[in-house]
Amino acid sequence: MMFTVLGTPGDRRTELFAAACRGAGLPPPHLVPWTDAVRGDPSIAPGSLLRLDSPGENAAVDALLRGPGNPARVGGGARWYASFTSALERVAAAGERAGARPLNDVAEIAVMCDKRRCHARLESAGVPVPEALPPVHGYAELRERMADAGMPRVFVKPAHGSSASGVVALQTARRGRIRAISSAAPSPAGDGYYNSLRVQTYETEAEVARLIDTLAPDGLHVERWLPKAALDGRVLDLRVVVTAGEPSHVVVRSSRSPMTNLHLGGTRGDVDAVRRAMGESGWARALDVAARAAACFPRSLMVGVDLLVQIGWQRYAVGEVNAFGDLLPGITGLPGTRFAGQDTYTAQVTAATAQVTATTAQVIALA
Repeated sequence: MMFTVLGTPGDRRTELFAAACRGAGLPPPHLVPWTDAVRGDPSIAPGSLLRLDSPGENAAVDALLRGPGNPARVGGGARWYASFTSALERVAAAGERAGARPLNDVAEIAVMCDKRRCHARLESAGVPVPEALPPVHGYAELRERMADAGMPRVFVKPAHGSSASGVVALQTARRGRIRAISSAAPSPAGDGYYNSLRVQTYETEAEVARLIDTLAPDGLHVERWLPKAALDGRVLDLRVVVTAGEPSHVVVRSSRSPMTNLHLGGTRGDVDAVRRAMGESGWARALDVAARAAACFPRSLMVGVDLLVQIGWQRYAVGEVNAFGDLLPGITGLPGTRFAGQDTYTAQVTAATAQVTATTAQVIALA
């Protein structure tokens, strides 16, 4: 048994997955560099298990997907998405010709990487999600939509962003007061915005309008800002990795700002403390919501679900579903699951191996 991995050489994702293969006594994965996929020359190991992974943060790959420029810049999501999905389709077609078995699905990845389509799929399946506004194309229209919906607090998300790039937590109040929090910071050169590792605060309408109008051409998804539960003065949400349909790994992400992403100053919280606050019935319902979200993507071996825990600890909603949400070093599988004690990559190797074994047994039984 052998894996082919679409990834970036030297990236933590590819290295950790290769380590998981070694730990299972399997040969090193055959690596298809993202640069080859974008340029149109992917080579797939015949008969392998095909895993499509994130491009990571490689500057050369980013330039191929978004065009030349500072990799830290905000924007270019529409071009990135078109290049990204085209590359995935080429790799999938090459995999089909090579008789490879896909572990995740190109069409499902495309939905997960478009926040508007992902939200719509979850909502249509009855998965709880924050209320979304109709499409907006600029700041003035955003304010109109917010007023019409009676929604003074929203999250504005670039349709194709990741890692909170360009996300804006926006709140308005009487007498024209406004406050926006984002990792997007104005470029010193005055040519747009770049991703800062420090959260920025904007408190004038002119600043906020400029930011939103800069983001809008690539497409926006706007949803109600749900008040999150907090522990020790820090609001929190959960990243729940679902492997082969089973919630397998959980990380608590907590922060003193609305952005809980770990690279923006968020910290890993205490899973046991959160579980106690929810109670066992609440914990079970939270994991069930994550599993239901993952079930919307049945051809993906793994997804990462961002689960919003609302004030009171008993209501949950899905913020996003991540096609590549498994980069959680040091986190092992939940006790009582079949992946207990395994990291996210080992869990996927285990699940993929089990699927192949089950399929082989079925073929033999039918022969």
